[in-house]
Amino acid sequence: MQIRNESLTEGTIWKQLLIFALPLMLSNFLQQLYNTADLLIVGRFAGTQAQAAVGATGALANMLVGFFVGLATGCAVVVAQMYGAEDEDGLYRMVHSAMSIALISGVVLSVAGFLLSTPLLQVMDTPSDILEAASSYLRIFFVGAIPSLLYNMGSGILRSVGDSKRPFYFLAVSSLANVLLDLLFVAVFKWGVQGAAWATIISQFLSAVLVLLSLSRTTGSYRLYLRDIAFHGPVGKRALKIGVPAGLQSVLISGSNVIIQTAVNGFGTLAVAGFASAGRIDGFVWVTLNAISLAIMTFIGQNVGAGQIERAKKGLRQAVALVLILAGGLSAFFLIFAKPLAAVFNSDPQVNQYTIQVMIYILSLYWLFGVNEVFGGALRGVGRSMVPMLVTLICMSGFRVLWIYGILPFKSTFDFMLLAYPLSWIITFLAYIIYMKKVDWLPVAEKSEEYKEAKNTEAGI
Repeated sequence: MQIRNESLTEGTIWKQLLIFALPLMLSNFLQQLYNTADLLIVGRFAGTQAQAAVGATGALANMLVGFFVGLATGCAVVVAQMYGAEDEDGLYRMVHSAMSIALISGVVLSVAGFLLSTPLLQVMDTPSDILEAASSYLRIFFVGAIPSLLYNMGSGILRSVGDSKRPFYFLAVSSLANVLLDLLFVAVFKWGVQGAAWATIISQFLSAVLVLLSLSRTTGSYRLYLRDIAFHGPVGKRALKIGVPAGLQSVLISGSNVIIQTAVNGFGTLAVAGFASAGRIDGFVWVTLNAISLAIMTFIGQNVGAGQIERAKKGLRQAVALVLILAGGLSAFFLIFAKPLAAVFNSDPQVNQYTIQVMIYILSLYWLFGVNEVFGGALRGVGRSMVPMLVTLICMSGFRVLWIYGILPFKSTFDFMLLAYPLSWIITFLAYIIYMKKVDWLPVAEKSEEYKEAKNTEAGI
């Protein structure tokens, strides 16, 4: 199946962003369904403790995986810039460098995740009645690190050349397989959290095979030749220059969530289960915001590569408007139906009360988080990924650490702990506004001088 790639350097901007982002939204929706199916099926067929065990692993898994997904982001930015500049030789080298990075990262993550899962869960004060199950889930989960990162890298390449449809199709197949396997392993075979973990692993392997077949069979300049996978120094370093800060930013966000998860663990198993359920629900809003962020990153990357700087600026403004509309509408919907949605995951009224509390604090200002994501995506698209990393370090992670360890002890309530989320988004938003008003963050309005300089460096000029 040959799908036409979209150039984002011409046409009506908001329509292009929305059309490009829609498959991303659906892909993210299915990815969220992956995680939600695990939690929902485990909660219904294996009980509250099993549900809490799966939920307690989310922040830690995201922290360990996040750095390597950030590397994929760096590769995707360079691919988008080269595609916009019609640099076929550079595109070939970048695609094969990207897949070598994914393979090496997968091996490192598998080993590190398997060895560190239990010690880190203990450091997080995971309740003793769910520690063993949570550890088992994570160890199995990290067995599938290589196919997971191959899929993320491959789908990032496809999106960067304007194809956001095939990653969606592949993930649709994978997600359906995940739900069916969850039901088989957990509901029928009664394998509990281990069954949910194996269902995820098998599904990730399927999505990786599909994306690799797609890249190796395409007729485009970004075709992947499996025998040619290797790290090409100049373009690889350029991708790492963007990807390492993006990865560190993801680690910092996830790390701050680990700190909050540790605080949640202190309120007991019921709070952990309720917090996990809320995370799966508000995740369906997050997937929309993340899709717009990825769309603006690709849009900025292609237009900077093509030297269309004014168009890049207009794209950013219209992406912010889209986020405000979508985040506001979806958040309102989920808040209105918070009570019945919470009951879907668990029949315990105490668990549901925790779920509703979390939803109120997070969804009320989720639009602000979405705007921050768009700003970060735009800066990564132009190659300035160090800025979002520093903003995250100081304004989000730094503030949350201060809140949990410096302020929360004076008023140790569940509600007061949850304030860490909206307050950190407000501070992050102010930092982005100040930076983007005071700094010329886009390159000059010619065929990107920064891009040409990087290209000349790679060519040895």
